[in-house]
Amino acid sequence: AGLVGVKEIWIPGGTFSMGSTDPLARPDEQPVHRVRVSGFWIDRTEVTNRQYDAFVRATGYVTVAERPIVWEDLAAQLPPGTPHPGEEALRPGSLVFMEPAEPVPLDRFDLWWSWTPGACWRAPEGPGSDLEGRWDHPVVQVAYEDAAAFAAWAGKRLPTEAEWEFAARGGLEGAPFAWGSEPLAPERCNIWTGSFPDENSAADGFARTAPVGSFPANGFGLHDVAGNVWEWCSDFFDPGTYARRAAAGEVAVDPVGP
Repeated sequence: AGLVGVKEIWIPGGTFSMGSTDPLARPDEQPVHRVRVSGFWIDRTEVTNRQYDAFVRATGYVTVAERPIVWEDLAAQLPPGTPHPGEEALRPGSLVFMEPAEPVPLDRFDLWWSWTPGACWRAPEGPGSDLEGRWDHPVVQVAYEDAAAFAAWAGKRLPTEAEWEFAARGGLEGAPFAWGSEPLAPERCNIWTGSFPDENSAADGFARTAPVGSFPANGFGLHDVAGNVWEWCSDFFDPGTYARRAAAGEVAVDPVGP
């Protein structure tokens, strides 16, 4: 579909231990369980603004963050009698990271994520921001269906969570990071460096996103499987999925989520 310069990498598939008990792992990444995935192709890097722009220009696609919010559609999902919030509250937009002026409790994500009308993939931080100098950075502010629509246009699909984790591990088993067991460091990936979320030293060279491929690849030749931006997978999410798989006592073959 005209994606010049995109390089797909063949992941041979295999059986691996999915999940982690590392101190940095989340509770829903346990218990560790055995999974087998078949071989599949995956892009070498995250989808860039340049690639997403080609998709939008070719199709006229409008992302979720850019679409008008229809009150009737929203009201149908709310308790009967919910009052109209006013037109200003129904302006389309997205969440934008806003660095607090001082340390804040880490369970208050609302203190660093701010709903911003006008924020979308073309204006990642809202009105006044643009993609100048960021065409080779990964696209952001895209919802699940925006990512799926791009993949379909490109003749591809989103990976399952199991495929993504297998690919991200790069052939390493039992290591907490894509590069092994060595600790997080600015030269290995684009991460927050400093005191989160109020102080970012940008020791890795980037205060926000970085051009794709700026950091070393993993064992399969994939870049940014740690750091830079979050990626969409095709699965629905259910925190009990890993526990159910482990309880089954069998190797899960090409799981597609709950």
